[in-house]
Amino acid sequence: MLKQSLQQKMLQKLSPQQIQLMKLLQLPTVALEQRVKEEMENNPALDEGKDDEEELEEEKYEEREDSTEAQEEFDFSDYMDDETPDYKYQISNKGKDDEDRDIPYSGGSTFHERLMTQVHLHDLDEKQKEIADHLIGSLDDSGYLRRDLRSIEDDLAFTRNLMASQVEIENVLSVIQQMDPAGVGARDLQECLLIQIKRKKNKTFATRVAIEILELYFNEFTKKHYSKILEKMEIENDDLKDAIDEILKLNPKPGNSLNTSGKSVQTVVHDFTLTINDGELEITLNGRNAPQLKISREYREMIDHYKKSDKSNKAEKEAMSFVKQKLDTAKWFIDAIQQRQNTLLNTMSAIAEYQKEYFLEGDETKLRPMILKDIADIIHMDISTVSRVVNSKYVSTPYGTFLLKSFFSESLSTEDGDEVSTREVKKILLDIIEAENKKKPHTDETLSKMLQEKKYNIARRTIAKYREQLNIPVARLRKEL
Repeated sequence: MLKQSLQQKMLQKLSPQQIQLMKLLQLPTVALEQRVKEEMENNPALDEGKDDEEELEEEKYEEREDSTEAQEEFDFSDYMDDETPDYKYQISNKGKDDEDRDIPYSGGSTFHERLMTQVHLHDLDEKQKEIADHLIGSLDDSGYLRRDLRSIEDDLAFTRNLMASQVEIENVLSVIQQMDPAGVGARDLQECLLIQIKRKKNKTFATRVAIEILELYFNEFTKKHYSKILEKMEIENDDLKDAIDEILKLNPKPGNSLNTSGKSVQTVVHDFTLTINDGELEITLNGRNAPQLKISREYREMIDHYKKSDKSNKAEKEAMSFVKQKLDTAKWFIDAIQQRQNTLLNTMSAIAEYQKEYFLEGDETKLRPMILKDIADIIHMDISTVSRVVNSKYVSTPYGTFLLKSFFSESLSTEDGDEVSTREVKKILLDIIEAENKKKPHTDETLSKMLQEKKYNIARRTIAKYREQLNIPVARLRKEL
């Protein structure tokens, strides 16, 4: 049974201008330049450059005119027919789920192409070349073949209608493993390192010991159980150290050397510049973040033309609607760009003032605990707005270029009751580990006690978490001979 009813609801909806501003806020400098170009291509009412003096005088004069008189002389509503639906003046060929996707282009030959070029240098028949093509296509970015030969055999049968035995596949794989860079086509790290070290022509005693370690004691080597290796191989500490030095010279990811040229290189463009003059911080916005935009003169002249045109003409009304829509969109975009600049400067200025002691000296231990809410309260904006700014913007300082997000950190209480930044604790932890005796590295428990002696209340589990965030391995894996 159908039933009609009236309901009242309070909804919060963002205006098109607010949505546009939110999108512009999260764009870094390079992406903003591209966005401005796209807007200028799509909206002919938007032009680049400053308004000349004549246009500025006209704008001031128009602001002084009486709004009621201006409305009587020219009213957009005279051109609009209330009986004509709005959708007839608009064109939309995109669905809600449609998404613009830019296709990146990269120069140079690919990983696959370089290896296939080497395949042609070997004496292989057509079947073997096709197997080689499939094997090379199955390599990951590091140059490893992660799939077993049985799966490769099935793939060849189903995708290429090629019947090949595992023996045939392994024979072709051995050819690929002879290619450059050494180690390509290996099925695991052990095989990758062995392929590389066995290629060395002049094998020293250290090289032979290294080969034996990789072949027979690889598990002990990865876990740094050096005492077991010394006992089983009956060699001296110096011999083991020389052998390990030989192994450390090998490349665990040989495919990366070929992949690099095929990948696009991203360059960080800073959005702010922070300088210090006479003990005071100065913040400037990258000029590429402040494009000079204006309303096209031609579109302004169109307005004057339509004032004098026939208001009853349907074609004139449609043209007037189009011009008005483009003008409004251009004004919205210019206002959004201006608001973006103001928001960026306000946010960066608040961060610089909050962390002034750090920016004056560059000492990471001077960083204060700071969360998004701290800055949002200072600039009287929402936390989500601050988040959009700091997640993708960089600042150039006398100490380097940093992501704004890196200046935010949680707080940690000391024994004296003071609050310090977790980044300060990480810096002290890093300094302790760098200065430790690598023959007897500190355990997490020891590190916790050392920090507690410095009056930082921190548990062993927290030490482990910070160590992992700093990409520092456990004590056993930091051990050196």
